[in-house]
Amino acid sequence: MTSPDLSESREIASAVTWRESSGSTNADLVAEATANPDAWPDLSVLVTDNQTTGRGRLDRVWTTPPGSSLATSVLLRPDVPADRIGWIPLMAGLAMTRTVQLLLAGAGMRALDATLKWPNDVLVRGLKISGILSELVPGEAPAVVVGAGLNTDMTRDQLPIETATSLAIECRRTYAPDRVLALYLKQLRALYEPFVAAGGDARASDLISQVSTACETLGKRVRVQLPGADDLLGYARGLDADGQLLVQPDGEATLRSIAAGDVTHLRLENGAEESPTA
Repeated sequence: MTSPDLSESREIASAVTWRESSGSTNADLVAEATANPDAWPDLSVLVTDNQTTGRGRLDRVWTTPPGSSLATSVLLRPDVPADRIGWIPLMAGLAMTRTVQLLLAGAGMRALDATLKWPNDVLVRGLKISGILSELVPGEAPAVVVGAGLNTDMTRDQLPIETATSLAIECRRTYAPDRVLALYLKQLRALYEPFVAAGGDARASDLISQVSTACETLGKRVRVQLPGADDLLGYARGLDADGQLLVQPDGEATLRSIAAGDVTHLRLENGAEESPTA
């Protein structure tokens, strides 16, 4: 397959490289940005619609048929303190959420059906349409590759799990890669530049407020699977200054900050999602 027209995306990013296929766009971009940093400036992009060994969080394998999804990795070199780059995955998740909302609205569907699930999933009506995975690039200055996999042309028979969906299913149409990629890059850049200008301060750049508004997890009763620990049951009450999830465990008044863990939105026996008590 020849490279698609990516002219709109190239107007937004510093550089856009299309690969006919890639084992993992994140792994490729981390390796190439480490070996030759001058060739990969801030806001460089590597993209394909045929990722053969994609990975999710906790090294889970995520495979899709060729041409059915878009795998995008963006290299960010933010001039901010290293301890503030934890916001970047949430920033990318918000950018992708807004991208899907715009596409839904353009297709005459409900834009607000697309929401962000902490820390790294974008959902439509509770079904996963995109996942985010960020990786550090070795070096002295902070550099992050933020990867996003978006189910684009996938049919119901091609869905990797029952709780997934795609743009083709939700919007009832297909899109050129440049249309989707440009929308995502525009949303990401609009969040990234104020964040960097504010020195990585999520409050000063209004990032914490915007992420909190889009995050479906907040206010829900959740189960958090913690690495090497028992599951935590409670209510998701908010985000802290580092983007960690604030959970109020059952029977406790004190909030716990969760830096990493698999979150499940719990439901009542009738299938409705539980609502938090006051």
